[in-house]
Amino acid sequence: MTKTLTLAICLFPEVTALDYMGPMELFAFISPPTTASKFIPADMKPAVHFAPTYLYISKEHIPTQSGVRIVPEKTYEEVTEQFDIIMVPGSGVGTRPENCPPILDEFVRKQAPKAKYVLSVCTGAEVLARAGVLKGKKATTNKAAFRRIEGQTRDLGVTWVAKARWVVDGNVWTSSGVTAGTDMALAFLDHMVGDEIANFVRGNVELSLHKQDDDEFATFWGLVPKN
Repeated sequence: MTKTLTLAICLFPEVTALDYMGPMELFAFISPPTTASKFIPADMKPAVHFAPTYLYISKEHIPTQSGVRIVPEKTYEEVTEQFDIIMVPGSGVGTRPENCPPILDEFVRKQAPKAKYVLSVCTGAEVLARAGVLKGKKATTNKAAFRRIEGQTRDLGVTWVAKARWVVDGNVWTSSGVTAGTDMALAFLDHMVGDEIANFVRGNVELSLHKQDDDEFATFWGLVPKN
């Protein structure tokens, strides 16, 4: 019997669209009734389906960092249910404490303790840190913003991993910048439904494989010494 898990995509002004759209292009294969889900062969029926909901501070179009405008499905204030999975994307400016809507931090703080999984992409990790989700855990984030976030969260009990494409600590998955979120999503898909389906999806979207520590940008941004 296929189990359905609810997935909250936590959006905010100036979000980086690829941060969540990259993972969602993969997750769509196990999120019926999407068109992508129809491509999964009958003999590869996944044990898990995702039921995503796009959340925002209002019902207005979401202004993204690239200018792409997205229509949300529900506001944070309208949420009454507990989500199984929470995903927080990032932004060049939108996740910073002076710009991030307080209701996003409050939502994550309330939902994360009972969620089965918590995911962040790019600087979405600083939202998790402020909400206390990363206390006592290892995590990573966008390497261009790494030092800023590390400094601002110094007292929040996070062990920031500089050289990592993504990090898994318990039920919390955090990725490095933007495209790393899609790599993490593939690994998460593998974790949830197995490598046969994950590899089928990878072949369809033609995603190159990266390992968790396959992170050239830690060196690019001078976070670790060059070999």
